[in-house]
Amino acid sequence: MASMETATLEIDATGLHYRQLNTQLREAVNRDGIPSIAIHNVYGQRYLGTDLHQPVEIHIHGTPGNDLGSFMDGPRIVVHGNAQDGCGNTMNEGEVIIHGRAGDVTGHSMRGGKIWVRDDVGYRVGIHMKAYQDKRPIIIIGGTAQHFLGEYMAGGVLMVLGLSLRPGEHHTASYIGTGMHGGTMYIRGELADHQLGKGVGRVPLDEADEHLIADLVHRYAAHFDRDAAEILDGSFIKLVPLSLRPYGRLYAY
Repeated sequence: MASMETATLEIDATGLHYRQLNTQLREAVNRDGIPSIAIHNVYGQRYLGTDLHQPVEIHIHGTPGNDLGSFMDGPRIVVHGNAQDGCGNTMNEGEVIIHGRAGDVTGHSMRGGKIWVRDDVGYRVGIHMKAYQDKRPIIIIGGTAQHFLGEYMAGGVLMVLGLSLRPGEHHTASYIGTGMHGGTMYIRGELADHQLGKGVGRVPLDEADEHLIADLVHRYAAHFDRDAAEILDGSFIKLVPLSLRPYGRLYAY
């Protein structure tokens, strides 16, 4: 059911198959030009926001299924809850703001836009993330991440703030940046060298890094009502690839 009584279109997703829900969503955006949509009672419906190209704002109440916002180019999606796997898959432009956790392979192959996750994420987040022409994708994770963070990363920015860790607790992810050959990671907190993938190294922060970190942290704090100054009081590690061709020798004769 949907109501047009206000400027925001309200959709009740109760009992709707993901194809039905996506049909309603696409018609509202592409045919009717609705600028703001709220979807309630979402329970795992997949592909929400997929391949949308209009500057619409979509509020999702519940838990969207896999591939939320995949291939999208412009919308702003706000999730009032957790998101499952593959959020932002091959996303070109736009913004996804998740007031909870996100699953595995968040930001898979994204080449533009921003993903903000209030809490923790799963495995292989940012895999194959890449910059494209003037686009620079950004993923900000408020909590911590599982193994293979930034695997095969080719561009963009990944930031992990570690806000879900207890005092003195360290990040536990291993194989961070395995195969990474572009982009930058910023990790707030402590990492041991054995947690890094081969070919990834620490480098000192410069003035540009400090400005970028401050800007992104202030935006994160604004989204999730956190204290930016308290977050910035922590120490950040910068990780970059040591080679643009980490596996070049593997195939050389």
